[in-house]
Amino acid sequence: MAGRSCGVTLTLLGVLLLGAARPPGGAEAYVLGLSQRTNITIVIKPGLLPLAAKPCYLIVSGKYVNMLLIKSGDRKEFFFSCRDPETRFVTEVLRDIDCTSVPCPFGEFELRPLISMLPPLNRTFIWDVQAGKSTSLELRFSRPRLRQIGRGESCPDRVTYTISGHIGATEVRIGTFCSNGTVSRIKMQESIKITLQLPWFDNRDYSSFSMSSQSSIKRLCFIESVFEGEGSATLMSANYPFSFPEDELMTWQFVIPAHLRASVSFLQFNNSNCAKKEERVEYYIPGSTTNPEVFKLADKQPGNMAGNFNLSLQGCDQDAQNPGILRLKFQVLVQCPQNESNVTYEVDLSNERAMSITIEPRPVKLSRRFVPGCFVCLESRTCSPNLTLTHGSKHRISFLCDNLTRLWMNVEKTISCMDHRYCHRRSYSLQVPRDILQLPVQLHDFSWKLLVPKDRLSLALVPAQKLQQHTQERFCNTSFSYLVAGAGPGQDLYFGSFCAGGSIEQIQVKQNVSVTLRTFAPSFQQELSRQALTVTFIPYFKEEGIFTVTPDMKSKVYLMTPNWERGLPSLASVSWNISVPSDQVAYLTFLKERTGLVCQTGRAFMIIQEQRTKAEQIFSLEEVLPKSRPHHHNFWVNISNCSPVSGKQLDLLFQVSLTWRTLDMTVILIAVVGGGVLLLFALGLIICLVKKKKKKMNKGPAIGIYNGNINTQIPMQPKKLPNVQKDNDAHVYAVIDDTMVYGHLLQDSNGSFVQPEVDTYRPFQGPTEDCPPSFLIPYSKVPTVKLTTEEPAPGFSPESDSEPYTFSHPSKQDGSDGNTDIPLLDAHEPAETGE
Repeated sequence: MAGRSCGVTLTLLGVLLLGAARPPGGAEAYVLGLSQRTNITIVIKPGLLPLAAKPCYLIVSGKYVNMLLIKSGDRKEFFFSCRDPETRFVTEVLRDIDCTSVPCPFGEFELRPLISMLPPLNRTFIWDVQAGKSTSLELRFSRPRLRQIGRGESCPDRVTYTISGHIGATEVRIGTFCSNGTVSRIKMQESIKITLQLPWFDNRDYSSFSMSSQSSIKRLCFIESVFEGEGSATLMSANYPFSFPEDELMTWQFVIPAHLRASVSFLQFNNSNCAKKEERVEYYIPGSTTNPEVFKLADKQPGNMAGNFNLSLQGCDQDAQNPGILRLKFQVLVQCPQNESNVTYEVDLSNERAMSITIEPRPVKLSRRFVPGCFVCLESRTCSPNLTLTHGSKHRISFLCDNLTRLWMNVEKTISCMDHRYCHRRSYSLQVPRDILQLPVQLHDFSWKLLVPKDRLSLALVPAQKLQQHTQERFCNTSFSYLVAGAGPGQDLYFGSFCAGGSIEQIQVKQNVSVTLRTFAPSFQQELSRQALTVTFIPYFKEEGIFTVTPDMKSKVYLMTPNWERGLPSLASVSWNISVPSDQVAYLTFLKERTGLVCQTGRAFMIIQEQRTKAEQIFSLEEVLPKSRPHHHNFWVNISNCSPVSGKQLDLLFQVSLTWRTLDMTVILIAVVGGGVLLLFALGLIICLVKKKKKKMNKGPAIGIYNGNINTQIPMQPKKLPNVQKDNDAHVYAVIDDTMVYGHLLQDSNGSFVQPEVDTYRPFQGPTEDCPPSFLIPYSKVPTVKLTTEEPAPGFSPESDSEPYTFSHPSKQDGSDGNTDIPLLDAHEPAETGE
C-alpha cells in the first residue's frame, strides 16, 4: 500500500470515527470496516495458546466466536471476552495486488494508518503481488538491511520478513530474514509474496521496503548482498533445507569494497540425482579470464577475491524415480587483506610417499561478535578454512588470515614394509621435513604410521636422547612429546606419552604402531633439532612391548603399564629391561599395595629376574605386591595379564631409584682381621723357611751314590704345557720340599756348591669365560713331588696328554729290599758319638 491506497486509509479512519461506545463490563470494543476497492482481507484468529489458559472468545453481535473474517466492503464490531487477547489471538492482513492488467503500486509499502486501526495483537501483513511472465519484481530494503536465518530460528526483535515466489502453481520459499544484515535487494520473476510479522507491542508504521518493476531476470531469483566493511553473511538456496526447484537458476551478487577481500565457503550442501545436465556453481570474478568459473559443490571454493562478484547455483533435470535433494548453505567472509596473503609458500611433496598435510582452524569457543576468518589459499585463488596437501606434487599456498595462530597443521606419513627379507635390520629416521617447518603455521601433530608384516618383524624405536614417560607423578614439561600407540584394526594399545630427558633408551613394539610428534609451544623447533627418533625393523617377538631403561642417580624413574586407566589388554605381556651400574644399587618400588585386578580366566603374574644369576621371583598380580627391595645387577620386570573382569583392569605404576653401593661394617671388620692374620702367618712361614735353608747349607756338600739296580733316567718333560683341566687339581703344587741335587752337578768351577733355586707354580692368569671361575686348591693340600724309578708305561711319549706333574712311588721289585728312594740331601742330622 503506497500513495494509491489513500482511499482505503480514509475509509478506515471514517470507520474508526464511527466506533461504538464501550460495551458493558469495561471491555474495549473495536470496529473495522473495509471499502470495496481495497482488495484487503483481515482475519482475527487464535494463535498459540499458553498452557493452562482460560478460554477467550471474540464477541460479535452478542455471539461468542473463535475467528473473525473481514473482507472488502465488510464492517464488523467486536470485543474480547478476556483481558489479555494479545496472548490468545493474532491478526492477519492479506492484500492481493494484480499487476497483470493494471500498473503495480510502486514505491514504499506503508502500514499507516491501518496499523492504528487494529487491536494490539501479534500481526502478520502479507502482500501477494502478481506480474506478467516477462516482468520481474524487485524489493529494495532500506536500512537496516536483511539477514537470512534458517528454519526454526527467530529474530531478536521478533520482526521477520519472509519472501516467496511461484513456479506455476507451486510456491517457492526464498528465505526468512531478520533486520541488521547485508541483503539489500531481492528480485523475483513474475510474482512475489512478502510476509511481515510484527509482535503486538511493536507500533511501527513502516514496512522498510519498497517495490519496483524490472525486466525479466531469466532465473528464479536474484539476491544482492552489500558489505560496507568487514563482516560475514550466511545465505541459503531456495526452499532450504528442502530441495531446490528442479532445473532452476538462482544468483547472489556481492558488493565488496575495493580495499577488502572476500572468500566463499560451503557450510552444507547436498546433490540431487540428475538425469540430464549437471548441478554446479558458477562465479563471475573480476579480473578472471575464464568467466564464468565453474565449480562442483564438492570443490574448494574461491577466496581472496577483490571487488564485486556473482555466485550462481544451477540445478539439473532430476531423476523422476529418485530425485534426491539439491540444497546449499554457504558463507561469504569479507575482511582486510593481510601481509601473509601476498606471500606464497611452496611445499614440495613430489618425493614423498604416503604423506598428507592438513591445515585447519584450531578448536575455539564460538563468539557472537564478528571474527575475521582464517583461510588457506591454493594457488592464491581457491581458499577454504581447511586444506589438505597430498604427496607426489608441489603445492603453492598462501594465507588469508588476520592471526595465523588460529590455524594449525597436522601431518600423516606411512612407512610400511611387507617383505621381511628386505626390511630386516633397516632403519629410518623419523624427522619433520624442512618444507613443513618453514610454514608460518604451527605444527600440531606429525604422525608416522609404521607397518610391518604380521608375525615376521617387530619395531625398535631408539631416541637420540633418552625419553621420560609422562605420568601423574612426573609430568612432561617439554615443548613436544611422542605418543606411541598401536596402529591398525584391533590394535588400540596405547603405550604412553614420552618426552626427552628421561631414562628410556629404547622402546620395542611387536606389531604396527603409530608414533605421533605432538607440539605444545612454538619453541619446539629448537628442542627438536637436538632430538631424533630412529625406527628399526627387528626380528619378531611375542611380547606387546619391551622397554630398555637405564636409570641414573639424578631422579627417580616412573614407569607404568600401557593403556593406563583403560587397563592392559587381556593376555598381553610387557617387559622392562632395567640396567644397574656396578657401583650402585637399584630399588624397585610399587606405588600401591594392590593392583585391583580380578581375573575372569587365567592368571596374571609378574616375574622379576636377575640377568646375571638368572634367579627369578614370581608374584601373582591379584595379591599384595612385593615390598621395595634392592637389585645389585641388571634385571628384568615382566608383567603378563589374564582375562580380567570388566571394571577390574590391570594398571600398574612403579618406580626405580638408584643409590651408591655400600659395604656392611661387619664384613669390613672380618676382612681386615682376616687379612692381618694371613699377613702374620705368611711372615712366620717365610722366617721358618729361611732358617731351615741356612741350617741345611751349614752341613757341607751332599754325596751322590750310584745304584745300578734302578733307572736313573730323568722323566721326560713335555715341550709345552697341556690344557689345564679344571676338574683335576692333582697337577697343582706350590713348593718342592726336598732339594733335588746331585753332588757333581751342584759344584761350580771353583769347587763350591751352588744353592738350588726354589720356585712355586702360578695358576693361569689369562682371560676367563662369563661363568664364575673355579676355586684353587688350598696351599696346605698341595702334594709333594718326588722322583720315581718306575719305567715309563708303554706308548708314553713326551707329547702325551698325561699329567706330567704328578709322580707316584714305585712298587717293590723281587729280590730287592724294597727301598729304591735315593735321598739327595739327608734330612737327618749325623748321629752324635760319645767320642
